[in-house]
Amino acid sequence: MSLPLDLMLVAALILGLLIGYPVSFTLAGLATLFAFFGWAAGAFDLRLLGALAQRAFGLITNDVLIAIPLFVFMGIVLEKSRIAEDLLQTMGRLFGRMRGGLGISVVVVGALLAASTGIVGATVVAMGLIALPSMLQYRYQPALAAGVVCTAGTLGQIIPPSTLLIILADVMSNAYQQVQQSRGQFSIETLSVGQLFAAALMPGLLLVLLYILFLVVRSWLSPQVAPALRGDDVQTVAAAEVAKAVVPPLVLILAVLGSILAGVATPSEAASIGAVGALFLAGARIGKSNRLMIAGALSLLFLTVVAGVSPVRLQRSDISGIEWGIGVSCMALVGVGLAALFQALRLAADQKLLKPILTATMTITAMIFATILTAGFFALVFIGLGAEDRIAAIVTNMPGGATGALIFCMAIVFLLGFVLDFVEITIILLPLVTPILMMMGHDPLWLSILFALNLQTSFLTPPFGFSLFYLRGVAPPEVSTGQIYRGVAPFIALNVVGIALVWVFPKVATWLPRLLF
Repeated sequence: MSLPLDLMLVAALILGLLIGYPVSFTLAGLATLFAFFGWAAGAFDLRLLGALAQRAFGLITNDVLIAIPLFVFMGIVLEKSRIAEDLLQTMGRLFGRMRGGLGISVVVVGALLAASTGIVGATVVAMGLIALPSMLQYRYQPALAAGVVCTAGTLGQIIPPSTLLIILADVMSNAYQQVQQSRGQFSIETLSVGQLFAAALMPGLLLVLLYILFLVVRSWLSPQVAPALRGDDVQTVAAAEVAKAVVPPLVLILAVLGSILAGVATPSEAASIGAVGALFLAGARIGKSNRLMIAGALSLLFLTVVAGVSPVRLQRSDISGIEWGIGVSCMALVGVGLAALFQALRLAADQKLLKPILTATMTITAMIFATILTAGFFALVFIGLGAEDRIAAIVTNMPGGATGALIFCMAIVFLLGFVLDFVEITIILLPLVTPILMMMGHDPLWLSILFALNLQTSFLTPPFGFSLFYLRGVAPPEVSTGQIYRGVAPFIALNVVGIALVWVFPKVATWLPRLLF
């Protein structure tokens, strides 16, 4: 009996990735090849490929995905302007006198950077260059140090804002609408990015707590693996230094997440706020133009409030003198904000930071969108070869009903995370299984967070975990690849514990979005 073409397609994809061929080319090339194989065997209708143009157009016109390049830009600005480095060094001095203190500081900084950038690569590279050598210098076990850096960097995929959550929100919303239509509902509800951000916040903080507890217990049971810094090894840090390093990122976090969760801004608008805010922080950091940057930020903030409370339309014929005054004031605020923004851009250009920032933003954005586009092509061929019916039959016939089906799907996603990136899993597999799981009665919001936590783990699972690659590229030669793999193993187990806690206590994920939305 010959192996079905849809299963052969998945096997070929895994083999191509193991060989090391680029992901996007592998997805598109195999999809094209198997489409013609299927057509020749009478198992695929080539007319399905007519949907490719529509899928590409839908991708580039998707309002939700506009937030991705803006959040990427925000993260790259914070990394290139060394704001992340200042934060990491300050927190390291603050926690250094504790056993495991340096590791705890890396986790805390990882959480703060996750909530202000959402970019895993930038976070892991920054901490790998700054924190890892310091931890090795102060006699931390290399495997533990590497594991902490890798794991803290992946928090950017579960703590909002996050590219994973943005892509997942689009996929899960489409699946939820599909389920409602199949039930004959005329009033269709959607899942928004804001709801998913709110749902992911508490589980993300739960993971941070689990990581810190692990480091505390491990360092007390085995002090030699994560010793406390003594005497001249650590300098005291003043409250003003802590505030200077921590407050700016916290303000940016409140501006971005607060505007989304409060319903003031859409994710794309909030991402724009974050991008401009990051430029203001960078301008203050590299050019010492604190007053102008603060004035610009406050001007744009006040302008947002005024425009929301009392919008002025100067083209009206019956406009009053007070409205003219408000309009002129708003234009003045725009002028101050633009002056600060242009000054921040000029300072970044003078420091030769602007070009690397834009280049890195374009590179990462192109990689993400190329993967989404080619994964959509792959999914189209995969479904056309009969995978949808096969997976539906397997999931619905799982022993244990709805719970058994969910356990099976979560296990498949976890195993695929060893060889596939979160984008491929989200675009190819989840649209096939999530409608079935929702039809079985699983809450779509809770389901989304379980899959998000599972997909976040894929950044840590060897051999293709992205965080492992990022750290391997910047780690000192004395840290081996085997030590990196051993170091992340306990944190993968902690992620599984986090998934189990959210499974047993669904309100961890559903309480905040139910309250806010």
